[in-house]
Amino acid sequence: MVNVLKRFSAILLLAGSSQAWSQPDLSGIWQALNTANWDLQAHAAEPGPEPGLGALLAVPGGAGVVVGNEIPYHPDALGQRNLNRENRWVDDPELKCFMPGIPRANYLPYPFQIVQGDNVIMMTYEFADAVRVVNMEDPGPAPANSWMGWNVGHWEGESLVVEVTAQHDDTWLDRSGNYHSDAMRVTERYTLQTPDIMLYEATMDDPEIFTRPWTIRMLLYRRVEDNARLMEFKCIPFVENVLYGAIGRPEGE
Repeated sequence: MVNVLKRFSAILLLAGSSQAWSQPDLSGIWQALNTANWDLQAHAAEPGPEPGLGALLAVPGGAGVVVGNEIPYHPDALGQRNLNRENRWVDDPELKCFMPGIPRANYLPYPFQIVQGDNVIMMTYEFADAVRVVNMEDPGPAPANSWMGWNVGHWEGESLVVEVTAQHDDTWLDRSGNYHSDAMRVTERYTLQTPDIMLYEATMDDPEIFTRPWTIRMLLYRRVEDNARLMEFKCIPFVENVLYGAIGRPEGE
């Protein structure tokens, strides 16, 4: 966490951080309280991967966050999504500690922090130490694809709008196998409803996978307890044996 905060300070100083902006101040620690990471669509409760675990890792039912509850896959892409779902307990990139990408990073079951400056907005996540910089002045095209994408923001009235492009296609949208290509464009909207409740919307546009753009919508809640902060969740040591087998770190080290 200390290293992340140092990165915040350095970038915000370079960007000319100020408290004089006229837009809403989104700075703070936020968290989703829903089952979107299990499945973006409405779903019933399901057992987990191992019967011997009982209720541990069982999937909780959820009302879904997809507007209209339909993800409009092309027929062949839907086949891949179904295959992903069949193999979700071993193939989900979250299991491998990959950075989660956007929008999934915002509804993982961990808090994330927004630090707002004039020319950049920083967003940092507990999971896998993921960090992204939202450029509030167009920096031009992305130099390459990346885990958290190329983030360009602007204000539309009271809403922060972020266009995210150039993401790797090695991330999923949830644990149910919903996925995307590296051509996906995500348009995010962050709109305060109250000082401590924010409406989050994200529209996915990916002609290679989906027949039309589609949107998720949910609330994010500010963590207001006195000791609210991000904790480190460096998960690579937890998955080395899963990913690398005999060449990984011995258990217990």
